[in-house]
Amino acid sequence: MNGGQDLGGQMGFGPVIPEPSEPVFHGDWEKRVLALNVAAGAMGHWTIDEIRHARESLPPADYLSFSYYRIWLTALNATLVRHGFVTEAELAQGQALTPPKTPKRVLKGEDVAAVLRRGFPYQREAQAPARFAVGDRVRTIVMHPAHHTRLPRYARGKTGIVERVSGCHVFPDTGAHGAPETAQWLYTVVFTGPELWGRDADPATRISIEAWESYLEPA
Repeated sequence: MNGGQDLGGQMGFGPVIPEPSEPVFHGDWEKRVLALNVAAGAMGHWTIDEIRHARESLPPADYLSFSYYRIWLTALNATLVRHGFVTEAELAQGQALTPPKTPKRVLKGEDVAAVLRRGFPYQREAQAPARFAVGDRVRTIVMHPAHHTRLPRYARGKTGIVERVSGCHVFPDTGAHGAPETAQWLYTVVFTGPELWGRDADPATRISIEAWESYLEPA
């Protein structure tokens, strides 16, 4: 979807100002939000793409004004409500009002480090040959979907070169909405600055995106 997170090329938001000694967390509550997301995600009731979609579905005014972990917390609350683990009334009152729902899995504290080291692989076995190869000129499709997508708005309808073929990976556009899992070939596609931003862009700029096969067509 075209949401507040899709800012590539937008003007008027000022420069990105990095913090030279940025802490991992700016407050203890951020640690708890990260822990809640890890524990809740490990229950196995939604995919990483569904929780990403929940974050990106926030009203743009909220998304652009909330801090990073406030976005995470707001999206987690909505996802927990949608899956029946908490109610809006319980969130408002800060206490349980109904018997708890039993999750599929429970992540124990002593297992967290091992689970995070192992990660969550999303590569799948290919069911067909890759349509594109390194060096191919491709054009991204133009779409404005109401559903989740990982194709940035600024890179739609643009011509680039396949830089890498990364194997088959779970397709996020359907995985975010509870549909049966499917996988597509994933490519790294590189574009020039002028192709994405117009003739006034720095011609030496190169921008790469990760693009699933259905995002691309031969140029």
